[in-house]
Amino acid sequence: MDIAVEPREDTPSVVHLTMQPDEPITELRDALALVSNAGDDAAIWLHGSNPDRIEVMAATGRTSERTLLQMRLPLPASASGIDTVGFTEDDLDEFIRVNNRAFSWHPEQAGQTREMTEAVMANDWFDSDGFRLHRIDDELAGFCWTRIHAATDSDPALGEIYVIAVDPPFHGRGLGKAMTLAGLEWLHGKGLEVAMLYVESDNEAAVATYERIGFVTHREDTLWRRSWQ
Repeated sequence: MDIAVEPREDTPSVVHLTMQPDEPITELRDALALVSNAGDDAAIWLHGSNPDRIEVMAATGRTSERTLLQMRLPLPASASGIDTVGFTEDDLDEFIRVNNRAFSWHPEQAGQTREMTEAVMANDWFDSDGFRLHRIDDELAGFCWTRIHAATDSDPALGEIYVIAVDPPFHGRGLGKAMTLAGLEWLHGKGLEVAMLYVESDNEAAVATYERIGFVTHREDTLWRRSWQ
């Protein structure tokens, strides 16, 4: 069991509990006792949910308000059939406009600013060439931002589809699938053999697109909060 506390300035802390598939339920109960110091109003992400673990979380008086699916796929995948180019600093404002139109509904990705995006890009893992852009008639129609995770004791090196979107005016052209495949092409070209992504469990259209490509659900992550929050 891995435990991490993410302090927040203006909102309650967020606790991340990551469980392996074979860990006993007693590990979760012990972890919940340990993280009580984070405060009764702390939100808890349980990474690696199953029915028994969900039952334990519900018994604490918390409600699950969000579920993310971590989906995985062996590489290589099918060809994308589209041309993409790597991101440059000159693309930043255009990316933000497209991102905020595409993710106006999203709890984390909505409302991006230059400062927020530049802060993410300052991370050591950022590779501008792995941030693939597709244009139609000189307009940014879609993007696929990738990220590479080093191998760990429990996982091989993973190529992540980190953020992907199609500008709403270009919906209905099959670009969501094509942009995903373009990101997978780039990751495979870097030597990755396994790809992964996160998707909201209730985003049925996106889940269906990823399943058609060949992704399968590897893990479910659930966000829990006290019912009074």
